Amino acid sequence: MPNTSVIETRALTKTYGAKTALDGIDLSIAPGGVIAVLGRNGAGKTTLIHTLLGLVRPKSGQARVFARRPGHSLNRQRTGVMLQDADLPDGLTVREHAALYAEYFDDALDFKTLAGLCELEGFQDRLYRVLSGGQKRRTQFAMAVIGQPDLLFLDEPTTGLDPEARRALWRVIRTLSERGTTIVLTTHYLEEADRLADRIIVLDDGRIAADAPAEDIRDTVGGAVIRCATALDEASLSALPDVEWARLSGRVAELLTRNTTATLRALLEQDPALSDLTVSRPSLEDIFLGLTERAEPVENGDAA
Repeated sequence: MPNTSVIETRALTKTYGAKTALDGIDLSIAPGGVIAVLGRNGAGKTTLIHTLLGLVRPKSGQARVFARRPGHSLNRQRTGVMLQDADLPDGLTVREHAALYAEYFDDALDFKTLAGLCELEGFQDRLYRVLSGGQKRRTQFAMAVIGQPDLLFLDEPTTGLDPEARRALWRVIRTLSERGTTIVLTTHYLEEADRLADRIIVLDDGRIAADAPAEDIRDTVGGAVIRCATALDEASLSALPDVEWARLSGRVAELLTRNTTATLRALLEQDPALSDLTVSRPSLEDIFLGLTERAEPVENGDAA
């Protein structure tokens, strides 16, 4: 495998009993940028991160991080991690946690710089146990970046944060990316991926359904989203010409179509009394829903 890549996997597979969590994953991630890994619950996102960290062993295939096996001791100095289900000992203050973590790294940030970067001011001398959920997440994030990592894994980093705190964390992620850190994040927030990611990887049932810059994914999917109030049921909407997917909430329908004219013509023929009709460019959420219904992946050979 080439040494120029930060992460390389070939035919990576992981199973848990009868469940296939990763199904032949091929990835190449070059240094720099923000890579968002998206997918529904159970799609394989966290399993992929855990495998690349060496926390779980694959059933088959290969994975390399900095051209070494995942979990290699030499990788730990270069890697920061914030896991979704991780926590910190509750009997230390934020400042004490930082002092402890700083001992693990050769070039750790001083506390003043860390506190300013991660916006820890105001609670840096409080015990971890008394922090709010958002403050705990910010502290966990600070511990992940204190070593100035070359590679940063963030598993659902903004879960539990209010909108202001989420935007603050986005600013730090952008700053680290601009400094050259390679950031791999999983997220349920499609707006987060849209705002931050240079590259988006969509996992669906352990397979890669898409791997490309967000704009390339939009261009590949194309089409439009039709929204309206209609008397048609979901089965009838899904059967309209060139419809990728359809969903119905009460009488309000949303459809992703590859051919706006053909779909609209058939829709109006079947329900001439429909109302509140709008046609718009697909959002990342619309595209995500469509991609996870596809059999063939969307790829971009230049994305790595």
